[in-house]
Amino acid sequence: MADNATQIKVPFHRAAITDAEKKAVMDVLDSGWLTTGKYALEFEKKFSKALGDEKIISLAVNSNTSGMILALEACGVKEGTAVITTPYTFVSTATCARHLNAEVYFADIEKDTYSIDPDKIEEILKKDAENGHKVKAIIPVHIAGNVCNMERILDLAKKYSTPENKIYVIEDAAHSFPSPTKLGYAGAIGDAGVFSFYVTKTITTAEGGMVCTRNAELAKRMTMMRMHGMDRTTWDRYTSPRASWEYDIVAPGYKFNLPDVLAAIGCCQVDRAQIFYEQRKRIVEKYNQAFAKLDFVQLPPDGEGNSWHLYLLRIVPEKLKITREQFAKKLQEARLGISVHFIPIFHFTYWKELYPDFTAENYPNAERQYSRTISIPLFPDMTDEMADYVINTIIKTGTENHA
Repeated sequence: MADNATQIKVPFHRAAITDAEKKAVMDVLDSGWLTTGKYALEFEKKFSKALGDEKIISLAVNSNTSGMILALEACGVKEGTAVITTPYTFVSTATCARHLNAEVYFADIEKDTYSIDPDKIEEILKKDAENGHKVKAIIPVHIAGNVCNMERILDLAKKYSTPENKIYVIEDAAHSFPSPTKLGYAGAIGDAGVFSFYVTKTITTAEGGMVCTRNAELAKRMTMMRMHGMDRTTWDRYTSPRASWEYDIVAPGYKFNLPDVLAAIGCCQVDRAQIFYEQRKRIVEKYNQAFAKLDFVQLPPDGEGNSWHLYLLRIVPEKLKITREQFAKKLQEARLGISVHFIPIFHFTYWKELYPDFTAENYPNAERQYSRTISIPLFPDMTDEMADYVINTIIKTGTENHA
């Protein structure tokens, strides 16, 4: 039986890997040093530069999830505290806080975008102020590369902070690189930002992430907690004259470092991030031109700094005889690689059991967008023929099932 992947005519995503990445990996393998070392350090430097400020402290980690845990822990998130985030995200955004035994308060998204609604954040902060200031962090998520209203969110964090309780802003920028705005690059606007280099992201290391901050104290804590709570890095232990076994454990840390084998891929990818963006944007413009003429779909939201990580096509249910699920199924039958971003967190068993009031009825905007959205193929190496096939398949599906 043929592998299922061979049945796909246009994949949902395909990483842009060249001979440069292959050579970089082989250089690491030939060096004899495979774990976190000089390539990870070089990747961190390149990433800070790519964010427009080499003074940004970038720390390579083995996933966005790891980076989020490090950032939250460094900001004092723990049992007895809480964070605010959106239900419209991948579940790890919220799960990271639960790993630290903190509560999670959810704010619905805006009606016409996928971004967390600042007005809903403020409603939660007002109640929190009345109940003893448990909130330690706000986690905006830049869905599909569209940047949240960071100016308003930063103002809210400042407004509701107290001398005894600073509220940090930690950006989940898994989808947002590169995303320049008037406030700076997404992921480098708040107190900390966390990126993902999973295989489907705008740049990849296969698995990996980066946590970034300008706060030296946060960076110091995250650096130590990234590697077992040790007061020395592995690279320092084995390259400095001081004996490798001379170290102290000063906190119960984690094992979240990014090995050089993967960092070498990142060094190549970050150099081509702008090229990847321009290639995605070309496909986006082709999609927009085709879909703008149709009454049964709605174009994705687009704002300042949009990195166009995903193309979130929204169906218009009133114009169709079929549901989003049925529409998606027909696209799959036509051999398109598609996905849905995201299943709101309130649909998952763990969260429903944890918070009985965490229901679709209380987050209508998130539920509405979820019920309408399909993520269609978008990646740098897409050909015009691939894009045309996607467009024609969507037009055919909608036309044949028009209300």
